[in-house]
Amino acid sequence: MGSYFGGGYGFGGFGFIFMILFWGLIVWAIIAGVRMVSGKEGHSCCGGTKGDEAQKVLRARYAKGEITKEQFDQMRKDLGA
Repeated sequence: MGSYFGGGYGFGGFGFIFMILFWGLIVWAIIAGVRMVSGKEGHSCCGGTKGDEAQKVLRARYAKGEITKEQFDQMRKDLGA
């Protein structure tokens, strides 16, 4: 009978560490894939989403007088805000 960490896993105590690193990498890859598919550009603290950037551009255009109030309201509605 071997110890818990050295019982036939090939790397002794390091086998457990490699297993944790392996599963951590798998979880990270899944999270990164979901973020990529969902269209998020970055963390909400650092970059926000594409919709936030569109809202900023829209507000800037309205503030400069490039679009009317009606156009602004319609575009905001189209963006889902």
